[in-house]
Amino acid sequence: MLPSNFSRFTDQLTLELTIRNYSSDTLRHYTYHLGKFFEFINYSDSLLVEEQVRAYLFDIKANSNLSLSYLNMAYSAIKFLFVHILKMDWSIKAIPRPKSERKLPKVLSFDEVILLLRLTKNLKHRAMLSTAYSAGLRVSELVNLKASDIHSSNMQIFINLGKGRKDRYTLLSENNLDLLRAYFRQYRPSSEYLFPNDRTGLPLSTRTAQRVFKDALVRAKIHRDLSLHSLRHSFATHLILNGVDIYFIQELLGHASIETTSIYLHVLSRNVASIKSPLDDYDGGDLV
Repeated sequence: MLPSNFSRFTDQLTLELTIRNYSSDTLRHYTYHLGKFFEFINYSDSLLVEEQVRAYLFDIKANSNLSLSYLNMAYSAIKFLFVHILKMDWSIKAIPRPKSERKLPKVLSFDEVILLLRLTKNLKHRAMLSTAYSAGLRVSELVNLKASDIHSSNMQIFINLGKGRKDRYTLLSENNLDLLRAYFRQYRPSSEYLFPNDRTGLPLSTRTAQRVFKDALVRAKIHRDLSLHSLRHSFATHLILNGVDIYFIQELLGHASIETTSIYLHVLSRNVASIKSPLDDYDGGDLV
């Protein structure tokens, strides 16, 4: 059960995050994780100490199947509480951040992407999947796209406040533009959003968008553990295969660091068996 004075912390949390221009999603996640932390330590008005944090993070890791991202979010929320609200010291040595896992992104081949699109007969759903792939969008960016974000004059899509609250432009494919125009002619959405909920006019939920993708996988008989985000991974991987400079891909994806984008180079390393050594270009006879 949450302590009776928990609202005092959430009020301060809201104030501090708002001042720093954090997103509403961050406020929601931090509030949730601090609530879980306070429940675990059975907080009253006692002084918070590092050992309570260590015990809580250990409990998450040892006694559940929760993901590393969940653990990292809990860590960030509690650190924010200590540093910015309670004005307490935070020792990275005493409470180290969980070491990140280096998992390769799961991608579809180009032929698989085309198969997904061809087998998606619902025009709205096909336009959604095509836009996600051809522009390399996160699912949250896809569902929040507005019709005014499609700039056909310069063949770009504007992403308003993507991850990290950064604006950016990405590609507008000619084939995707044709598909979007066909979708508009058939559906004539009255909402400002490009792919609204037909009933409310509000953005589709990310869960609905994920379900559209999962249904497409079933139709294409692709039996792998993939999510709609895999279309974004595929976009980046296919650009690298096409010889696009990785720094351009970083800008299109909205990555803050080139190190994040470089993981797609590791995806390609799995196909190393198909790469010919430069020495094999020599045709001047036997070297032995």
